[in-house]
Amino acid sequence: MIPLSVLDLAPIAEGSDAAEALRRSLDLAQHAERWGYRRFWLAEHHSMPGIASAATSIVIAHVAGGTSRIRVGAGGIMLPNHAPLVIAEQFGTLASLFPGRIDLGLGRAPGTDQLTVRALRRYPSGADSFPEDVAELMYYFRPAEPGQAVQAVPGAGLDVPIWILGSSLYGAQLAAAMGLPFAFASHFAPAMMMQAVELYRAGFRPSGQLDRSYVMLGVNVVAAETDEEARFLFTSLQQAFINLRLGRPGRLPPPAEGFGERLGPMERSILDQTLGRAVVGSRETVRARLEAFAQETSADELMVTSQIFNHEARLRSFEIVSTTRQESRLQETV
Repeated sequence: MIPLSVLDLAPIAEGSDAAEALRRSLDLAQHAERWGYRRFWLAEHHSMPGIASAATSIVIAHVAGGTSRIRVGAGGIMLPNHAPLVIAEQFGTLASLFPGRIDLGLGRAPGTDQLTVRALRRYPSGADSFPEDVAELMYYFRPAEPGQAVQAVPGAGLDVPIWILGSSLYGAQLAAAMGLPFAFASHFAPAMMMQAVELYRAGFRPSGQLDRSYVMLGVNVVAAETDEEARFLFTSLQQAFINLRLGRPGRLPPPAEGFGERLGPMERSILDQTLGRAVVGSRETVRARLEAFAQETSADELMVTSQIFNHEARLRSFEIVSTTRQESRLQETV
């Protein structure tokens, strides 16, 4: 049976605040653990009014401390924003506190704008050294050698699985060359998904971490009791993406009746380019579309993300998705 996991952005809804968003993230993780999801990942974004997971390693500790079995990790840490040693120490600490449960996904993008990059005391060209930074980070997790001057403590000798994230062909090529698992951001950049997956699988070289290619694909899912209700709930994410792409990011807005009817050509193009592979509908619709997606891509794992304004409706969406797995033929696709 194909594993399902959760990607959470700790969304801050209109009328709420970061504290409530973080409480809801933990609540979602606790439910996801009971429903059989494999992982719960959080993403690093900065200067985003609608996302509360900027201090990603701290939020991971918050979630891991309130759960007991589900793997918790970063999807991802934007490595150009950090010194590799600092990330090795942070995730070494997490792995020491929660052994066998911590994942580290690494991204090349800054997760913010260039003005914020400078405020982080990093450099716009930092992404150019991403492969070297990944290699340095992996070095810090190896057992310390005699006389090694710089060590990650905690970190050295700990098993922290590293993933490469991507929304283009670059991440696919790097993950293949380094023999690492690959997570593609098809939940917001679906255009190159199949090409990236094929490139990764064709070029994969076995490594000490992984002996065969492993692909996880992100997918937006909004599930509800009816197709109509799901489409209504989905309008919150549609509004958020349009606002973000038009340079006015904000908190997650409530759903809006008749939203699709008011869209112009530019807004429709934005949604087609970003949310064109979203799965929205009732239990039956979601089951059929997830099954088709898994069969088309032969994904090893799907990472579900659901930006829904109402927390109870969000929980219900993830619950519906978890039950469709048992009712479908997803286990036959890998």
